[in-house]
Amino acid sequence: MSTGFQTQTYTFDPRPAYPLLTVAKRYWRPSTSDPDPDALTLIFAHGTGFHKEQWEPTIDDLQALLDGAVRSKEGKEGVKIREIWTIDAANHGAAAILNEKALKLGYELMFGWEEYARSLHLFLSGLGTGVDVDFSTHNLVGIGHSMGAVSLTLTLGYYPPPRFSAFILVEPMIMPSIFGPDAAHLLVSGAEKRRDIWPSREEAYNLFKSRGTWKTWDDRILRLYVNNGLRDLPTLDYPDKTGVTLSCTKASEAACYRDPIGSARLYSNFKSVISRVPTHLIYGAIDDYLPEEVKTDVVENAAGGLQNLGSFARVEGAGHLTPQLNPRDLASKIYDALVLISNPSSTTRQTSRL
Repeated sequence: MSTGFQTQTYTFDPRPAYPLLTVAKRYWRPSTSDPDPDALTLIFAHGTGFHKEQWEPTIDDLQALLDGAVRSKEGKEGVKIREIWTIDAANHGAAAILNEKALKLGYELMFGWEEYARSLHLFLSGLGTGVDVDFSTHNLVGIGHSMGAVSLTLTLGYYPPPRFSAFILVEPMIMPSIFGPDAAHLLVSGAEKRRDIWPSREEAYNLFKSRGTWKTWDDRILRLYVNNGLRDLPTLDYPDKTGVTLSCTKASEAACYRDPIGSARLYSNFKSVISRVPTHLIYGAIDDYLPEEVKTDVVENAAGGLQNLGSFARVEGAGHLTPQLNPRDLASKIYDALVLISNPSSTTRQTSRL
């Protein structure tokens, strides 16, 4: 991190009620963290195949924007941040290493996005040990990408529901079921066929830097992926290998793609979600994995129109992997949403093109 954050990593243990641990990381700056109870606590959730640290470049760039803005043009108070948390899904990142044996219970066949939602809910509700924070006293804003965006909204189905004051959903996997099966099959096939062993992190980095979609990533993201998306061998799957492998195994990634319910459930329930929690929608300007017709359908039909959203924005030069491709401009769009969240009476709404 380059913006003066202090950090602390926590292991959250909800057992015996739920068998999977999670790992969370807290970010704060003693000089600027605001004790005001209305100050925002940002909760970040990642997409399939990634890890909580994927958000650190976006957080750095967001903090740079916050440092440069004391008050809005209208003279209202600017955005106040209390602290920031990033949270691993149980089969991703550092959490996947802790859960290596437990994931063999059957989670490698299908890992529903409800599982990530369950971990987030248990964590935010304090239904476990390892994190001594009462989030019910915090003004929460959930910020999620792809699967993580869906999982954040699914926490509302558990009791007690987390007290989110807003959601910021980045390329959320919201779509009616008719769009899902073919795309899911391709993702499962791709996950199962991908390479997953490299001689070292440095060799993996050099390979990624020159190939495929990896070479288009922000270099900060790529280095974080090599450090946190890979783990040392040997593992249960590869007891006789050396080098590094994926923290989120090929089987675990494919298991997430096999969930037939998460995206369709949010699509069918989206109007209810956005009526309960003001929701800001951010898509990449490039229509790659999520076609333009899906994004238009989400806004016009699932949401019932732009007027029902807190704001709508597009990030230039990025598609579905917006946090990986353009974290700086994504941070700018998140900042714009946070200004609106912090000033709910503001009449300024960002409504980029569909």
